[in-house]
Amino acid sequence: MAIVKRASYFKMMVPNRPGQGARVLGTLQKAGVNLTAFSGFPHGGGAQIDFIPAKPSAFRAVARKNKWKIAGPKRAFLVSGRDRVGEGAKLMAKLAAKRINVIAIDAVCAGSGRYGAILWVSPGQYGKAARALGAR
Repeated sequence: MAIVKRASYFKMMVPNRPGQGARVLGTLQKAGVNLTAFSGFPHGGGAQIDFIPAKPSAFRAVARKNKWKIAGPKRAFLVSGRDRVGEGAKLMAKLAAKRINVIAIDAVCAGSGRYGAILWVSPGQYGKAARALGAR
């Protein structure tokens, strides 16, 4: 059975060039900011980076100090559980049954028989999705 947690995330646009992720992650590392999840992908002429920090206030402080233009906090879900065939299908079926559109999902095997995922739905459907998934 999946564990679904509500999460706050922040997004930031950066140039789509080598080293941008390393620069940002290095800055957060030096400041001692722990990330629960991180995702990056090309968007328009640049790249979008999404951060789910363990402590949002610490992340915001680093962003402010470095004059990063961040958006958020926004809402997503963190999902974790035993890595078994069909776990992703079950998760998506719960949302489909309630007519909730998934904007994006990133899922990975975490090793030791576990998986993790970040799942995004529209802000207007967040509460409905949280109930459908039994989110904490």
